Amino acid sequence: MDLAMERTGFGASAGSVTLVPEVHDGLPAAEAVWREAESRPEVLMTPYQRFDWIRAYAAAFGPGERLQPRVAVLRDPGGRLRLLLPLGVCREGGLRVARPIGRRQANFHMPLFASREAAALSAPDLAAALRRLGRVLGVDAFAFPHQPRAWNGCPNPLAAFGEPAASDAFGLALDPDPEDAVRRAFSGDARKKQRQKLARLVAAHGPVEHRRAAGEAGLAAALDAFLAQKAARFAQLGLPDSFRDPAARDFLSALCRPGPDGGLPAAELHALVAAGSGRVFATFMGAVDAGRFSGMLTSFDPDPEVARSSPGDLLLAALIRDQAARGRTALDLGVGEARYKASVCDETIALVDAVVPVTLPGRAYAWAARRSVRLKRRVKQDARLTAALNRLRRGAQDRFARRKS
Repeated sequence: MDLAMERTGFGASAGSVTLVPEVHDGLPAAEAVWREAESRPEVLMTPYQRFDWIRAYAAAFGPGERLQPRVAVLRDPGGRLRLLLPLGVCREGGLRVARPIGRRQANFHMPLFASREAAALSAPDLAAALRRLGRVLGVDAFAFPHQPRAWNGCPNPLAAFGEPAASDAFGLALDPDPEDAVRRAFSGDARKKQRQKLARLVAAHGPVEHRRAAGEAGLAAALDAFLAQKAARFAQLGLPDSFRDPAARDFLSALCRPGPDGGLPAAELHALVAAGSGRVFATFMGAVDAGRFSGMLTSFDPDPEVARSSPGDLLLAALIRDQAARGRTALDLGVGEARYKASVCDETIALVDAVVPVTLPGRAYAWAARRSVRLKRRVKQDARLTAALNRLRRGAQDRFARRKS
């Protein structure tokens, strides 16, 4: 293990914290301390910071991104772990910037906090710790996108360093009773329409089942359906297929395999399937931990006759019922606005894009980053600006397609 350690002081203010940073080169060097931390019942983290999720991402996309993972651990003077950050260092505009590993595949990039007490760091103390850590790493700034303002009712101190993100996320607290959970998510009228649509689907295709992909054959079949459905959807929209890269399939497949000793996988892939033929009508994948399902990806069969039955909505209802029955207490549908999210969810997970400068050039980077986030949010919140941006994108895609042909 390559370990850089430096004692950090925070001035003389009352209640200030002294932390000791450790910087591990590569994920294997940090695996033992990471797994031990995430196994504690008091840990505060999102499913995207589980070791197995990050490892799957780094293995699939690391070579293409030239990712060199660095895992930062901050301890108190007694040696207790307080904070863990999986980071990748990249060059942006001539500066060295440290970012959480996962990029757009992760909905949330919050650090792993050892406990709620550990997350109670003051903003000045945390900023000082990160500046000292930044000097150890040799970076100009830290960029922390998609920071929840609070997680499981606990404030996230990193949210103090940024601007409201362009989009928020949407979540649902799950009732212990599966049917109560479904009733809270869907109105009586919506449930009645779902029963009618399910009956139509059954009449055309025979009995329909909700399945959680398991085993190599089951996982391969569900992934094949997901990738085919996404490819058809992208073609319909005139967009490039972001899942054509074989690394994408490697990543998704690795996420859904059981952890060490048959433990909880980093993600689950669910499907709505015709029991007789095995035809997959819709899929839904989410990152998971013991208490939460966090939606990552979804797809549906593009056949108009199937689409009339809203298989995505049918699968979501089955998924909510399944997660509640298995004891999970929360489900979220990820970042970004969508009709089905607003109608199903009862919580808005407010997000912040945070930047912490380390050097003087890093301050300029932080200023520019904050202005960019403000502009993106303004566009997202203005229907006319969003429509204009979409027209520009479609025009650029049409020109690209004509050049290729």
